[in-house]
Amino acid sequence: MRKIKCIFYSITLLLFPLLSFSQQRPNIILIMADDMGYSDIGCFGSEIPTPNLDRLASKGIRFSQFYNGARCCPTRASLLTGLFPHQAGIGQMTENTTDTSAYHWGTDGYQGYLNHHCVTLAEVLSTAGYHTYMAGKWHLGMQQEDRLPLQRGFEKYYGVLDGAMSYFKPQGGRSLWYMNTKQPPPSGNYYTTDAFTDSAIAFVQEQKDNKPFFLYLAFNAPHWPLQAKPEDIQKFAGMYDKGWDKIREDRYARQQQMGIVTADTKLSQRDTSVRAWDALSGQEKKDVAYRMQVYAAQVSRIDQNVGKLVAMLQSKGVLDNTLIIFLSDNGACPEPYKELGGGAQSDINNPELSTAISYGEGWANASNTPYRKWKRETEEGGISAPFIMYWPKGIGAKEDNSIVTTPSYLPDIMPTFIDVAKANYPTTYKGNSIYPLAGRSLAPVFKGDSLSRHTYMFWEHESWQAVRKGDWKAVKDKKGTAWSLYNLSTDRDEEHNLANAQPAILNDLVTHWDQWAKDNFVFPKHADPNDTKVE
Repeated sequence: MRKIKCIFYSITLLLFPLLSFSQQRPNIILIMADDMGYSDIGCFGSEIPTPNLDRLASKGIRFSQFYNGARCCPTRASLLTGLFPHQAGIGQMTENTTDTSAYHWGTDGYQGYLNHHCVTLAEVLSTAGYHTYMAGKWHLGMQQEDRLPLQRGFEKYYGVLDGAMSYFKPQGGRSLWYMNTKQPPPSGNYYTTDAFTDSAIAFVQEQKDNKPFFLYLAFNAPHWPLQAKPEDIQKFAGMYDKGWDKIREDRYARQQQMGIVTADTKLSQRDTSVRAWDALSGQEKKDVAYRMQVYAAQVSRIDQNVGKLVAMLQSKGVLDNTLIIFLSDNGACPEPYKELGGGAQSDINNPELSTAISYGEGWANASNTPYRKWKRETEEGGISAPFIMYWPKGIGAKEDNSIVTTPSYLPDIMPTFIDVAKANYPTTYKGNSIYPLAGRSLAPVFKGDSLSRHTYMFWEHESWQAVRKGDWKAVKDKKGTAWSLYNLSTDRDEEHNLANAQPAILNDLVTHWDQWAKDNFVFPKHADPNDTKVE
Protein backbone atom coordinates (compact mmCIF):
# COMPACT_ATOMS: atom_id res chain seq x y z
CA MET A 1 0.00 0.00 0.00
CA ARG A 2 2.83 2.34 0.94
CA LYS A 3 4.51 1.61 -2.42
CA ILE A 4 1.28 2.45 -4.28
CA LYS A 5 1.04 5.78 -2.44
CA CYS A 6 4.62 6.62 -3.36
CA ILE A 7 3.90 5.88 -7.01
CA PHE A 8 0.74 8.03 -6.83
CA TYR A 9 2.62 10.95 -5.31
CA SER A 10 5.40 10.59 -7.89
CA ILE A 11 2.90 10.67 -10.76
CA THR A 12 1.15 13.67 -9.19
CA LEU A 13 4.43 15.56 -8.92
CA LEU A 14 5.19 14.78 -12.55
CA LEU A 15 1.75 15.84 -13.76
CA PHE A 16 1.40 18.92 -11.55
CA PRO A 17 3.61 21.16 -13.71
CA LEU A 18 1.60 20.16 -16.77
CA LEU A 19 -1.72 20.80 -15.04
CA SER A 20 -0.47 24.08 -13.63
CA PHE A 21 0.89 25.09 -17.03
CA SER A 22 -2.50 24.47 -18.64
CA GLN A 23 -4.36 26.38 -15.94
CA GLN A 24 -2.00 29.36 -15.93
CA ARG A 25 -2.24 30.02 -19.63
CA PRO A 26 -5.23 32.20 -20.41
CA ASN A 27 -8.19 31.46 -22.55
CA ILE A 28 -8.06 33.81 -25.54
CA ILE A 29 -11.05 35.48 -27.18
CA LEU A 30 -10.66 37.63 -30.28
CA ILE A 31 -13.76 39.66 -31.18
CA MET A 32 -13.96 41.56 -34.45
CA ALA A 33 -16.64 43.99 -35.61
CA ASP A 34 -17.20 44.50 -39.33
CA ASP A 35 -17.14 47.98 -40.93
CA MET A 36 -17.37 49.77 -37.58
CA GLY A 37 -15.79 53.22 -37.36
CA TYR A 38 -13.14 54.43 -34.94
CA SER A 39 -15.62 56.39 -32.79
CA ASP A 40 -18.65 54.09 -32.88
CA ILE A 41 -18.43 52.70 -29.31
CA GLY A 42 -18.75 54.65 -26.11
CA CYS A 43 -15.18 54.29 -24.87
CA PHE A 44 -13.97 55.81 -28.15
CA GLY A 45 -16.38 58.74 -28.09
CA SER A 46 -19.75 57.48 -29.31
CA GLU A 47 -23.20 58.44 -28.11
CA ILE A 48 -24.23 54.81 -28.76
CA PRO A 49 -24.45 53.12 -25.34
CA THR A 50 -21.97 50.23 -25.23
CA PRO A 51 -21.70 49.52 -21.48
CA ASN A 52 -20.20 46.05 -21.85
CA LEU A 53 -17.37 47.10 -24.11
CA ASP A 54 -16.84 50.20 -22.02
CA ARG A 55 -16.50 48.01 -18.92
CA LEU A 56 -13.82 45.91 -20.61
CA ALA A 57 -12.01 49.10 -21.58
CA SER A 58 -12.22 50.63 -18.10
CA LYS A 59 -10.70 47.52 -16.53
CA GLY A 60 -8.34 46.83 -19.42
CA ILE A 61 -6.30 48.77 -21.94
CA ARG A 62 -7.24 50.81 -24.99
CA PHE A 63 -4.91 51.59 -27.88
CA SER A 64 -5.47 54.99 -29.45
CA GLN A 65 -3.20 54.23 -32.43
CA PHE A 66 -3.96 50.67 -33.44
CA TYR A 67 -4.24 50.05 -37.17
CA ASN A 68 -6.13 47.52 -39.27
CA GLY A 69 -5.77 46.69 -42.97
CA ALA A 70 -8.35 49.09 -44.49
CA ARG A 71 -10.71 46.34 -45.66
CA CYS A 72 -12.24 43.11 -44.43
CA CYS A 73 -10.30 40.39 -46.28
CA PRO A 74 -6.76 41.83 -45.98
CA THR A 75 -7.40 42.60 -42.32
CA ARG A 76 -8.59 39.07 -41.56
CA ALA A 77 -5.65 37.54 -43.40
CA SER A 78 -3.15 39.63 -41.44
CA LEU A 79 -4.98 39.21 -38.14
CA LEU A 80 -5.05 35.41 -38.31
CA THR A 81 -1.53 34.88 -39.66
CA GLY A 82 0.69 37.56 -38.14
CA LEU A 83 1.87 38.46 -41.66
CA PHE A 84 1.17 41.18 -44.16
CA PRO A 85 -1.96 40.22 -46.12
CA HIS A 86 -0.06 39.84 -49.40
CA GLN A 87 2.26 37.28 -47.80
CA ALA A 88 -0.81 35.24 -46.86
CA GLY A 89 -2.20 35.47 -50.41
CA ILE A 90 -4.95 38.04 -49.87
CA GLY A 91 -3.59 41.40 -50.97
CA GLN A 92 -6.97 42.33 -52.41
CA MET A 93 -10.18 40.39 -51.63
CA THR A 94 -11.10 36.76 -51.18
CA GLU A 95 -12.69 34.57 -53.81
CA ASN A 96 -16.46 34.38 -53.85
CA THR A 97 -18.93 31.84 -55.16
CA THR A 98 -19.35 33.32 -58.62
CA ASP A 99 -16.14 34.78 -60.01
CA THR A 100 -12.84 33.50 -58.66
CA SER A 101 -10.86 35.26 -61.39
CA ALA A 102 -11.92 38.64 -60.02
CA TYR A 103 -9.77 37.99 -56.94
CA HIS A 104 -7.04 35.65 -58.25
CA TRP A 105 -4.69 37.84 -60.26
CA GLY A 106 -2.04 35.22 -60.98
CA THR A 107 0.51 36.37 -58.40
CA ASP A 108 1.42 35.05 -54.96
CA GLY A 109 0.11 38.14 -53.22
CA TYR A 110 -3.30 38.08 -54.88
CA GLN A 111 -4.67 34.55 -55.00
CA GLY A 112 -7.82 35.24 -52.98
CA TYR A 113 -7.43 32.62 -50.23
CA LEU A 114 -4.94 31.80 -47.48
CA ASN A 115 -1.87 30.10 -48.89
CA HIS A 116 0.17 27.37 -47.22
CA HIS A 117 3.20 29.51 -46.41
CA CYS A 118 1.30 30.93 -43.45
CA VAL A 119 -0.20 29.43 -40.32
CA THR A 120 -3.33 30.70 -38.60
CA LEU A 121 -3.75 31.56 -34.94
CA ALA A 122 -5.87 28.41 -34.65
CA GLU A 123 -3.13 26.23 -36.14
CA VAL A 124 -0.45 27.64 -33.84
CA LEU A 125 -2.56 27.56 -30.68
CA SER A 126 -3.88 24.06 -31.35
CA THR A 127 -0.32 22.75 -31.39
CA ALA A 128 0.11 24.39 -27.97
CA GLY A 129 -2.81 22.42 -26.53
CA TYR A 130 -5.60 24.93 -27.02
CA HIS A 131 -9.11 24.14 -28.19
CA THR A 132 -9.94 26.35 -31.15
CA TYR A 133 -13.42 27.64 -31.99
CA MET A 134 -14.77 30.14 -34.51
CA ALA A 135 -18.17 31.73 -35.05
CA GLY A 136 -19.06 34.35 -37.64
CA LYS A 137 -17.66 35.72 -40.88
CA TRP A 138 -14.71 33.86 -42.45
CA HIS A 139 -14.10 35.62 -45.81
CA LEU A 140 -10.69 34.01 -46.38
CA GLY A 141 -11.46 31.45 -49.10
CA MET A 142 -14.38 29.19 -49.93
CA GLN A 143 -14.04 27.49 -53.30
CA GLN A 144 -12.39 24.34 -51.97
CA GLU A 145 -12.71 22.49 -48.68
CA ASP A 146 -9.05 22.93 -47.77
CA ARG A 147 -9.67 26.70 -47.57
CA LEU A 148 -12.38 26.49 -44.89
CA PRO A 149 -11.99 27.19 -41.14
CA LEU A 150 -11.80 23.56 -40.05
CA GLN A 151 -8.98 22.97 -42.51
CA ARG A 152 -7.10 25.96 -41.11
CA GLY A 153 -6.93 24.86 -37.48
CA PHE A 154 -10.39 25.39 -35.99
CA GLU A 155 -12.10 22.47 -34.24
CA LYS A 156 -15.59 23.91 -34.55
CA TYR A 157 -17.11 26.51 -36.83
CA TYR A 158 -20.49 28.16 -37.33
CA GLY A 159 -20.99 31.18 -39.56
CA VAL A 160 -20.86 32.53 -43.09
CA LEU A 161 -17.92 31.97 -45.43
CA ASP A 162 -18.58 34.94 -47.71
CA GLY A 163 -18.78 38.67 -46.94
CA ALA A 164 -22.08 40.51 -46.52
CA MET A 165 -25.25 38.62 -45.69
CA SER A 166 -28.80 39.08 -44.49
CA TYR A 167 -28.91 39.35 -40.71
CA PHE A 168 -32.31 37.66 -40.56
CA LYS A 169 -32.08 35.05 -43.32
CA PRO A 170 -28.60 34.21 -44.70
CA GLN A 171 -29.11 32.18 -47.87
CA GLY A 172 -27.85 31.40 -51.36
CA GLY A 173 -24.15 32.13 -51.87
CA ARG A 174 -24.13 33.79 -48.46
CA SER A 175 -25.60 30.89 -46.53
CA LEU A 176 -24.76 29.66 -43.08
CA TRP A 177 -22.26 26.85 -42.53
CA TYR A 178 -21.84 24.51 -39.58
CA MET A 179 -18.49 22.74 -39.51
CA ASN A 180 -17.95 21.88 -43.21
CA THR A 181 -21.61 21.68 -44.15
CA LYS A 182 -23.79 24.32 -45.78
CA GLN A 183 -27.00 24.96 -43.83
CA PRO A 184 -30.53 25.81 -45.01
CA PRO A 185 -31.86 29.33 -44.48
CA PRO A 186 -32.81 29.84 -40.82
CA SER A 187 -36.38 30.43 -39.69
CA GLY A 188 -38.00 32.08 -36.73
CA ASN A 189 -36.53 34.93 -34.72
CA TYR A 190 -33.04 34.57 -36.19
CA TYR A 191 -30.40 37.32 -36.08
CA THR A 192 -26.75 36.73 -36.99
CA THR A 193 -25.17 38.74 -34.14
CA ASP A 194 -27.14 36.71 -31.60
CA ALA A 195 -26.67 33.38 -33.38
CA PHE A 196 -22.91 33.76 -33.77
CA THR A 197 -22.55 34.56 -30.07
CA ASP A 198 -24.85 31.72 -29.03
CA SER A 199 -22.77 29.27 -31.07
CA ALA A 200 -19.53 30.62 -29.59
CA ILE A 201 -20.95 30.17 -26.09
CA ALA A 202 -22.14 26.66 -26.92
CA PHE A 203 -18.70 25.66 -28.21
CA VAL A 204 -17.10 26.74 -24.91
CA GLN A 205 -19.78 25.14 -22.75
CA GLU A 206 -19.56 21.85 -24.64
CA GLN A 207 -15.86 21.54 -23.87
CA LYS A 208 -15.34 18.54 -21.59
CA ASP A 209 -11.77 19.06 -20.38
CA ASN A 210 -9.88 21.82 -18.60
CA LYS A 211 -7.66 22.88 -21.49
CA PRO A 212 -7.50 26.55 -22.44
CA PHE A 213 -9.46 27.62 -25.49
CA PHE A 214 -9.09 30.14 -28.30
CA LEU A 215 -12.34 31.65 -29.61
CA TYR A 216 -12.53 33.87 -32.69
CA LEU A 217 -15.89 35.64 -32.80
CA ALA A 218 -16.20 37.58 -36.06
CA PHE A 219 -19.42 39.56 -36.19
CA ASN A 220 -20.82 40.71 -39.53
CA ALA A 221 -22.27 43.75 -37.75
CA PRO A 222 -22.52 46.63 -38.38
CA HIS A 223 -21.70 45.93 -42.07
CA TRP A 224 -24.55 46.62 -44.50
CA PRO A 225 -27.37 45.74 -45.12
CA LEU A 226 -29.14 47.92 -42.56
CA GLN A 227 -31.05 45.30 -40.58
CA ALA A 228 -31.70 45.50 -36.85
CA LYS A 229 -34.15 44.26 -34.26
CA PRO A 230 -37.12 46.58 -33.72
CA GLU A 231 -36.48 46.90 -29.99
CA ASP A 232 -32.91 48.04 -30.67
CA ILE A 233 -33.97 50.52 -33.35
CA GLN A 234 -36.49 52.09 -30.99
CA LYS A 235 -33.77 52.92 -28.45
CA PHE A 236 -32.32 55.48 -30.85
CA ALA A 237 -35.51 57.20 -31.97
CA GLY A 238 -34.78 60.89 -32.57
CA MET A 239 -31.12 60.65 -31.56
CA TYR A 240 -29.78 61.47 -35.02
CA ASP A 241 -32.18 64.23 -35.95
CA LYS A 242 -29.41 66.68 -35.01
CA GLY A 243 -27.36 65.44 -37.98
CA TRP A 244 -23.84 64.34 -38.72
CA ASP A 245 -22.15 67.70 -38.13
CA LYS A 246 -23.33 67.91 -34.53
CA ILE A 247 -22.67 64.21 -33.90
CA ARG A 248 -19.08 64.67 -35.11
CA GLU A 249 -18.56 67.68 -32.86
CA ASP A 250 -20.00 65.87 -29.83
CA ARG A 251 -17.91 62.76 -30.41
CA TYR A 252 -14.76 64.81 -30.85
CA ALA A 253 -15.39 66.63 -27.56
CA ARG A 254 -15.83 63.31 -25.72
CA GLN A 255 -12.67 61.88 -27.33
CA GLN A 256 -10.65 64.83 -26.11
CA GLN A 257 -12.11 64.51 -22.63
CA MET A 258 -11.25 60.79 -22.57
CA GLY A 259 -7.74 61.29 -23.92
CA ILE A 260 -8.40 59.12 -26.97
CA VAL A 261 -7.25 62.03 -29.10
CA THR A 262 -4.79 64.72 -28.06
CA ALA A 263 -5.31 68.46 -28.12
CA ASP A 264 -3.05 68.55 -31.20
CA THR A 265 -5.50 66.37 -33.13
CA LYS A 266 -8.09 68.55 -34.79
CA LEU A 267 -11.52 67.55 -36.02
CA SER A 268 -11.03 67.02 -39.74
CA GLN A 269 -13.09 68.92 -42.25
CA ARG A 270 -16.29 67.25 -43.40
CA ASP A 271 -15.61 65.15 -46.49
CA THR A 272 -16.00 67.14 -49.69
CA SER A 273 -18.65 64.73 -51.04
CA VAL A 274 -20.90 65.42 -48.06
CA ARG A 275 -23.14 68.48 -47.63
CA ALA A 276 -23.60 70.35 -44.39
CA TRP A 277 -26.52 68.82 -42.51
CA ASP A 278 -28.48 72.04 -42.73
CA ALA A 279 -28.25 71.91 -46.54
CA LEU A 280 -30.35 68.72 -46.69
CA SER A 281 -34.06 68.86 -47.29
CA GLY A 282 -36.44 67.93 -44.50
CA GLN A 283 -37.21 64.54 -46.07
CA GLU A 284 -33.53 63.81 -46.66
CA LYS A 285 -32.79 64.53 -43.01
CA LYS A 286 -35.60 62.27 -41.84
CA ASP A 287 -34.59 59.38 -44.07
CA VAL A 288 -30.88 59.44 -43.41
CA ALA A 289 -31.32 59.99 -39.66
CA TYR A 290 -33.32 56.76 -39.61
CA ARG A 291 -30.52 54.97 -41.44
CA MET A 292 -28.08 55.98 -38.71
CA GLN A 293 -30.66 54.91 -36.13
CA VAL A 294 -30.66 51.38 -37.57
CA TYR A 295 -26.86 51.36 -37.77
CA ALA A 296 -26.60 52.37 -34.10
CA ALA A 297 -28.99 49.53 -33.26
CA GLN A 298 -26.63 47.09 -34.98
CA VAL A 299 -23.71 48.37 -32.90
CA SER A 300 -25.79 48.16 -29.73
CA ARG A 301 -26.60 44.52 -30.46
CA ILE A 302 -22.87 43.73 -30.69
CA ASP A 303 -22.39 45.17 -27.22
CA GLN A 304 -25.32 43.24 -25.78
CA ASN A 305 -23.81 40.02 -27.09
CA VAL A 306 -20.38 40.85 -25.72
CA GLY A 307 -22.13 41.20 -22.38
CA LYS A 308 -23.78 37.81 -22.82
CA LEU A 309 -20.42 36.19 -23.62
CA VAL A 310 -18.71 37.81 -20.63
CA ALA A 311 -21.55 36.68 -18.34
CA MET A 312 -21.02 33.09 -19.47
CA LEU A 313 -17.30 33.31 -18.72
CA GLN A 314 -18.10 34.76 -15.31
CA SER A 315 -20.55 31.94 -14.54
CA LYS A 316 -17.93 29.34 -15.47
CA GLY A 317 -15.37 31.03 -13.23
CA VAL A 318 -12.89 31.58 -16.07
CA LEU A 319 -13.28 35.29 -16.80
CA ASP A 320 -10.30 36.41 -14.71
CA ASN A 321 -7.91 34.29 -16.76
CA THR A 322 -9.36 35.09 -20.18
CA LEU A 323 -7.64 37.54 -22.51
CA ILE A 324 -10.28 39.36 -24.56
CA ILE A 325 -9.36 41.56 -27.53
CA PHE A 326 -11.89 43.66 -29.41
CA LEU A 327 -11.30 45.60 -32.64
CA SER A 328 -12.84 46.50 -36.00
CA ASP A 329 -11.62 45.33 -39.40
CA ASN A 330 -11.51 48.71 -41.17
CA GLY A 331 -12.82 52.24 -40.96
CA ALA A 332 -16.50 52.99 -41.38
CA CYS A 333 -18.03 52.04 -44.71
CA PRO A 334 -19.37 54.64 -47.21
CA GLU A 335 -20.38 52.01 -49.79
CA PRO A 336 -21.82 52.36 -52.37
CA TYR A 337 -20.20 55.80 -52.15
CA LYS A 338 -23.37 57.85 -51.99
CA GLU A 339 -23.88 60.73 -49.61
CA LEU A 340 -27.23 59.47 -48.30
CA GLY A 341 -26.59 55.73 -48.51
CA GLY A 342 -27.40 52.82 -50.77
CA GLY A 343 -30.69 51.06 -51.48
CA ALA A 344 -34.23 52.36 -51.22
CA GLN A 345 -35.59 53.43 -47.86
CA SER A 346 -38.10 50.58 -48.13
CA ASP A 347 -35.23 48.07 -48.43
CA ILE A 348 -34.14 48.64 -44.84
CA ASN A 349 -34.84 45.56 -42.69
CA ASN A 350 -35.92 43.43 -45.66
CA PRO A 351 -34.71 39.94 -44.61
CA GLU A 352 -34.49 38.76 -48.21
CA LEU A 353 -31.81 41.30 -49.15
CA SER A 354 -28.04 41.21 -48.61
CA THR A 355 -27.08 44.11 -50.88
CA ALA A 356 -25.52 47.48 -50.01
CA ILE A 357 -28.41 49.04 -48.14
CA SER A 358 -26.33 51.45 -46.13
CA TYR A 359 -26.08 54.71 -44.18
CA GLY A 360 -23.94 56.67 -46.63
CA GLU A 361 -20.86 58.86 -46.74
CA GLY A 362 -22.15 61.47 -44.32
CA TRP A 363 -22.55 59.05 -41.46
CA ALA A 364 -19.40 57.10 -42.35
CA ASN A 365 -17.54 60.39 -41.99
CA ALA A 366 -19.07 60.76 -38.52
CA SER A 367 -18.28 57.16 -37.55
CA ASN A 368 -14.58 57.82 -38.16
CA THR A 369 -14.46 60.99 -36.03
CA PRO A 370 -12.09 62.83 -35.95
CA TYR A 371 -10.30 61.43 -39.01
CA ARG A 372 -10.56 61.70 -42.78
CA LYS A 373 -11.67 59.07 -45.28
CA TRP A 374 -12.95 55.57 -44.68
CA LYS A 375 -12.89 51.88 -45.53
CA ARG A 376 -10.56 50.81 -48.36
CA GLU A 377 -8.37 53.92 -48.11
CA THR A 378 -5.17 54.27 -46.08
CA GLU A 379 -5.74 57.66 -44.47
CA GLU A 380 -6.34 57.47 -40.72
CA GLY A 381 -10.10 57.13 -41.16
CA GLY A 382 -9.59 53.99 -43.22
CA ILE A 383 -7.13 52.13 -41.00
CA SER A 384 -7.62 53.35 -37.41
CA ALA A 385 -9.35 50.76 -35.22
CA PRO A 386 -10.93 50.97 -31.78
CA PHE A 387 -8.85 48.42 -29.89
CA ILE A 388 -9.42 47.00 -26.39
CA MET A 389 -7.47 44.38 -24.41
CA TYR A 390 -8.91 42.94 -21.20
CA TRP A 391 -7.35 40.28 -18.95
CA PRO A 392 -7.92 40.67 -15.19
CA LYS A 393 -5.31 38.12 -14.15
CA GLY A 394 -2.70 39.21 -16.66
CA ILE A 395 -2.89 42.98 -16.60
CA GLY A 396 -0.85 44.44 -13.76
CA ALA A 397 -1.77 47.33 -11.50
CA LYS A 398 -2.83 50.33 -13.56
CA GLU A 399 -4.94 53.40 -13.50
CA ASP A 400 -8.48 53.01 -14.77
CA ASN A 401 -8.97 53.81 -18.44
CA SER A 402 -5.37 53.10 -19.43
CA ILE A 403 -4.57 54.23 -22.96
CA VAL A 404 -1.54 53.06 -24.94
CA THR A 405 -0.43 55.53 -27.60
CA THR A 406 2.38 53.50 -29.20
CA PRO A 407 1.41 52.75 -32.84
CA SER A 408 0.66 49.05 -33.32
CA TYR A 409 -1.11 46.92 -35.91
CA LEU A 410 -2.48 43.56 -36.98
CA PRO A 411 0.80 41.61 -37.34
CA ASP A 412 1.31 42.19 -33.58
CA ILE A 413 -1.61 39.95 -32.58
CA MET A 414 -0.01 36.58 -33.39
CA PRO A 415 3.21 37.30 -31.40
CA THR A 416 1.07 38.47 -28.47
CA PHE A 417 -0.95 35.27 -28.40
CA ILE A 418 2.19 33.16 -28.79
CA ASP A 419 3.65 34.92 -25.74
CA VAL A 420 0.68 34.42 -23.43
CA ALA A 421 -0.04 30.88 -24.66
CA LYS A 422 3.62 29.83 -24.41
CA ALA A 423 3.30 28.55 -27.96
CA ASN A 424 5.89 28.16 -30.69
CA TYR A 425 5.73 29.71 -34.14
CA PRO A 426 6.89 27.17 -36.74
CA THR A 427 9.36 27.55 -39.58
CA THR A 428 7.61 24.72 -41.42
CA TYR A 429 4.07 23.36 -41.16
CA LYS A 430 2.66 20.28 -42.88
CA GLY A 431 5.65 20.20 -45.19
CA ASN A 432 5.48 23.86 -46.19
CA SER A 433 7.93 26.61 -45.32
CA ILE A 434 6.34 29.38 -43.22
CA TYR A 435 7.16 33.07 -43.53
CA PRO A 436 8.62 34.72 -40.40
CA LEU A 437 6.31 36.86 -38.30
CA ALA A 438 5.96 40.50 -39.34
CA GLY A 439 5.04 42.00 -35.96
CA ARG A 440 6.07 42.19 -32.34
CA SER A 441 4.25 41.23 -29.15
CA LEU A 442 1.97 43.59 -27.25
CA ALA A 443 2.48 41.56 -24.06
CA PRO A 444 4.77 44.10 -22.31
CA VAL A 445 1.80 46.41 -21.76
CA PHE A 446 0.16 43.79 -19.53
CA LYS A 447 2.83 44.55 -16.92
CA GLY A 448 2.84 48.26 -17.54
CA ASP A 449 5.99 48.25 -19.65
CA SER A 450 6.35 50.38 -22.76
CA LEU A 451 6.28 48.89 -26.23
CA SER A 452 9.09 49.10 -28.70
CA ARG A 453 8.08 51.11 -31.76
CA HIS A 454 7.98 49.64 -35.22
CA THR A 455 10.70 51.29 -37.25
CA TYR A 456 8.40 51.35 -40.29
CA MET A 457 4.76 50.31 -40.73
CA PHE A 458 3.32 49.50 -44.16
CA TRP A 459 -0.06 49.26 -45.89
CA GLU A 460 -1.40 48.66 -49.40
CA HIS A 461 -4.86 47.90 -50.69
CA GLU A 462 -6.09 48.38 -54.25
CA SER A 463 -3.28 50.89 -54.85
CA TRP A 464 -3.98 52.95 -51.77
CA GLN A 465 -0.60 52.98 -50.07
CA ALA A 466 0.81 54.16 -46.76
CA VAL A 467 3.99 53.96 -44.72
CA ARG A 468 4.68 55.30 -41.24
CA LYS A 469 7.93 55.94 -39.37
CA GLY A 470 7.66 57.56 -35.98
CA ASP A 471 5.20 60.41 -36.35
CA TRP A 472 5.71 60.74 -40.09
CA LYS A 473 3.24 59.10 -42.44
CA ALA A 474 3.20 59.08 -46.24
CA VAL A 475 -0.02 58.28 -48.11
CA LYS A 476 -0.70 57.71 -51.79
CA ASP A 477 -4.23 57.73 -53.12
CA LYS A 478 -4.89 55.32 -56.00
CA LYS A 479 -6.43 58.22 -57.91
CA GLY A 480 -3.23 60.26 -57.70
CA THR A 481 0.40 59.89 -58.70
CA ALA A 482 2.13 61.77 -55.87
CA TRP A 483 2.64 60.85 -52.23
CA SER A 484 1.41 63.12 -49.44
CA LEU A 485 3.30 63.52 -46.17
CA TYR A 486 1.88 64.24 -42.73
CA ASN A 487 3.30 64.77 -39.24
CA LEU A 488 0.82 62.82 -37.13
CA SER A 489 2.05 64.30 -33.85
CA THR A 490 0.41 67.59 -34.78
CA ASP A 491 -1.79 66.63 -37.71
CA ARG A 492 -3.32 63.19 -37.29
CA ASP A 493 -6.33 64.46 -39.18
CA GLU A 494 -3.98 64.64 -42.21
CA GLU A 495 -4.92 68.04 -43.52
CA HIS A 496 -1.47 69.63 -43.98
CA ASN A 497 0.60 67.99 -46.71
CA LEU A 498 4.32 68.54 -46.01
CA ALA A 499 5.66 66.64 -49.02
CA ASN A 500 7.23 69.73 -50.57
CA ALA A 501 8.58 71.02 -47.25
CA GLN A 502 10.21 67.70 -46.19
CA PRO A 503 11.42 65.93 -49.37
CA ALA A 504 14.15 63.94 -47.59
CA ILE A 505 11.72 62.44 -45.08
CA LEU A 506 9.26 61.61 -47.84
CA ASN A 507 11.97 60.01 -49.98
CA ASP A 508 13.05 57.79 -47.07
CA LEU A 509 9.49 56.62 -46.45
CA VAL A 510 8.74 55.94 -50.12
CA THR A 511 12.05 54.13 -50.64
CA HIS A 512 11.26 51.80 -47.76
CA TRP A 513 7.70 51.27 -48.98
CA ASP A 514 9.01 50.31 -52.43
CA GLN A 515 11.40 47.77 -50.92
CA TRP A 516 8.69 46.36 -48.67
CA ALA A 517 6.40 45.98 -51.69
CA LYS A 518 9.06 44.04 -53.58
CA ASP A 519 9.78 41.78 -50.61
CA ASN A 520 6.14 41.00 -49.79
CA PHE A 521 4.44 40.28 -53.14
CA VAL A 522 2.79 43.70 -53.30
CA PHE A 523 2.06 44.29 -56.95
CA PRO A 524 -0.90 46.68 -56.90
CA LYS A 525 -3.47 46.27 -59.59
CA HIS A 526 -4.35 49.82 -60.59
CA ALA A 527 -8.11 49.56 -60.82
CA ASP A 528 -10.36 52.12 -62.42
CA PRO A 529 -10.28 55.19 -60.13
CA ASN A 530 -14.03 55.49 -60.58
CA ASP A 531 -14.64 51.91 -59.48
CA THR A 532 -17.42 51.74 -56.88
CA LYS A 533 -17.45 47.99 -56.34
CA VAL A 534 -18.57 47.07 -52.83
CA GLU A 535 -17.86 44.13 -50.56
